[in-house]
Amino acid sequence: MSESTETGVSFTAKVMAASRAIETQRPDALFADPLAAQLAGQEAMEVAILRLEEDEKLGRPYTLVRTRFFDDFLNKYSDNIRQIVFLGSGMDTRAFRLNWQPGTHIYEIDQPDVLLYKESVLNGVIPNCTRHSICADLKESFWSQLLLKEGFQTSEPAIWLLEGFLYYLDPIAVENVLINIQNLSVKGSYFGADVINTVICNGADEWAKYWQFSCDEPESFFAAYDWNASVIQPGEERASFGRYTYQFPARNVPDAPHIFFVLAVKED
Repeated sequence: MSESTETGVSFTAKVMAASRAIETQRPDALFADPLAAQLAGQEAMEVAILRLEEDEKLGRPYTLVRTRFFDDFLNKYSDNIRQIVFLGSGMDTRAFRLNWQPGTHIYEIDQPDVLLYKESVLNGVIPNCTRHSICADLKESFWSQLLLKEGFQTSEPAIWLLEGFLYYLDPIAVENVLINIQNLSVKGSYFGADVINTVICNGADEWAKYWQFSCDEPESFFAAYDWNASVIQPGEERASFGRYTYQFPARNVPDAPHIFFVLAVKED
């Protein structure tokens, strides 16, 4: 991705929103996000257009396929679960654009500057659920206390989504986040995240300078936090949607780039 006069994760959130806005305009769109353009702003739209054109040429529209993949994940498991937590939620608008069961609570947690901007843009827009906006630094443990104060029930299963988030944290912060989630989750909870391996993390992407965490073996890594994880790479069956035509090397190929969509359930 190209840099802008705005830098850092806050601007990446706007660029992600811009990508969703552009996708929404396609006749074959993988999803519809009618609020995304307002959240993105013109500068982010200009950055996203250039990036998406290149990604489509290469058969690698990663953020768009990722959005649809996790939409499907949430739609599949939210029928019987009424609390959903988005960590590093950024400009996510699923509280508004997906159809949630009555009584669903969605907790969005991110940096104050991100969420305060988001609230100012979406002021007056009614979500399809009970939405909680929690300003917190996810590199610190206090966010879990704020979540509980907002009404999160540790006795009930939850769905956790960490989309486009973990690789921006250092390994110690990742461990702290996952320990908190582990302690807050009961049997029957679900977990979704995308992670990159070491080759990608240390690669040539212009935004790789923001990435600090990589994961080469997601199944065993997340098992240490009590999650039974399954992993799929973009471009594989169920993670291409006819658009992600680039094929990553097989996982047994040494020193090869890999990106993983991780879906997991807590069984104990």
